[in-house]
Amino acid sequence: MTSAVEQLFAVKARITAAEREAGRNQGAVTLVAVSKTFEAASISPVIDAGQRVFGENRVQEAQGKWPALKHQFPGIELHLIGPLQSNKAKEAVALFDVIETVDREKIAAELAKEIARQGRRPKLYVQVNTGSEPQKAGIEPREAVAFVRRCQEVHGLAIEGLMCIPPADENPGPHFALLEKLGKEAGVAKLSMGMSGDYETAIAFGATGVRVGSAIFGSR
Repeated sequence: MTSAVEQLFAVKARITAAEREAGRNQGAVTLVAVSKTFEAASISPVIDAGQRVFGENRVQEAQGKWPALKHQFPGIELHLIGPLQSNKAKEAVALFDVIETVDREKIAAELAKEIARQGRRPKLYVQVNTGSEPQKAGIEPREAVAFVRRCQEVHGLAIEGLMCIPPADENPGPHFALLEKLGKEAGVAKLSMGMSGDYETAIAFGATGVRVGSAIFGSR
């Protein structure tokens, strides 16, 4: 069975090849290793191998393993990539370095309050529901640019990027193209898009961060 460390190096090599293919600089794309559902014992070897950026879906699960790992391994950057409930904003601001799932006014207001209270400023992305799927989190594409502006002007939040999760049964390319277009309109520099099955396509469309879990850690 291939180890997570071997898979990590294989994914990194494919990212480098995809950057080259897209005419982008090597290192233009950040790999976010998605460690949700995996215990610290499974994550530590990947950290030892040099990976420092990780993604988690749930605040509570992350609280159970990452404070100790962050203490043990300096320089970890932890991303929240799952939906954020407003009652978890306090914990999210305290633990995460990047929150990729800002998607409604209430969350923006709660984050602004906690950032001011704690004096800790995680980087923030707005999640866009590019497929307008009713069951999925994210702001509607037609509202995304105005929402970014409201986050900045009304709530004083520094939004640095956009994030999306395309519908599972559709070609992801048009969704990545839409996010790139919205990013330009909103004036943000970062695009978090692409997962284990489509990160190379996302890189071709301008992703600055890809969220890869099962291709590194195996199936959950």
